[in-house]
Amino acid sequence: MAEKIEVFYYVDASAEEVTRRAAQYFVDGIRAAAGARGKARIAVSGGNTPKQTFALLADPSAQYREQIPWENLELYWVDERCVPPDHPDSNYRMTREALLDKVPLSKTQIFRIQGELDPEEAAARYEFDLRQSFRLEGAELPCFDMVELGMGPDGHTASLFPHTEGLQEMMRIAIANHVAQKDAWRVTLTWPVIDQARDVFFLIEGADKVAALKQVFLGPYDPQTYPSQLIRPASRRITLLLDSAAAAALPPPGANGQGRLEIAR
Repeated sequence: MAEKIEVFYYVDASAEEVTRRAAQYFVDGIRAAAGARGKARIAVSGGNTPKQTFALLADPSAQYREQIPWENLELYWVDERCVPPDHPDSNYRMTREALLDKVPLSKTQIFRIQGELDPEEAAARYEFDLRQSFRLEGAELPCFDMVELGMGPDGHTASLFPHTEGLQEMMRIAIANHVAQKDAWRVTLTWPVIDQARDVFFLIEGADKVAALKQVFLGPYDPQTYPSQLIRPASRRITLLLDSAAAAALPPPGANGQGRLEIAR
């Protein structure tokens, strides 16, 4: 029987406003997790929107950097391209240049996916690192405090692309997923791991995302075609941080820019 999921979405007119809202969302989530459990474990994605947000979080002249208890933060990645860490396409490189080189995080707080390795080996090593860090036993899955996701125009999220084998994996933590559409290998967290997180939120901008957003949250359930529909958090809540272009097909938000949907999954 399908369960209800609450989808809260916040719509801002410009990319700059989305970036500021996302930065504050990170700050609030990190502080809450560190206060509740002594540590904030977050997994982040690549893309331009996170890049701008990370740069704002690292900016010493902005209000966000000083609010983050950096000593209580552990940083992980949702997915990675199978490229070296200094490659222009590397999600790790983007995060390092925008954030890590500018804030007081030690190497022991950073858990990157080693995209320079063979894809299967990179996935196995990342899973091993997660098992060690979270002290997992048996079939236990890690429970991240926050997972930040993007969404492609094709409805993919993380490196879970339409009609790829990775959509079928339910037992492992991290996998190598071949993406025929891009003729490339990716390493990604599996969707059951993402769903286990305490807080799952999407950062989405641009008119090219309108159709995907509509299908994922308002259309029939077809996760093979729209993998973002696999995101059904145990918390039964998803948050969307959107610009007005991406949100064009969703019900208009209220005066405060906030909207709410209830979907069955």
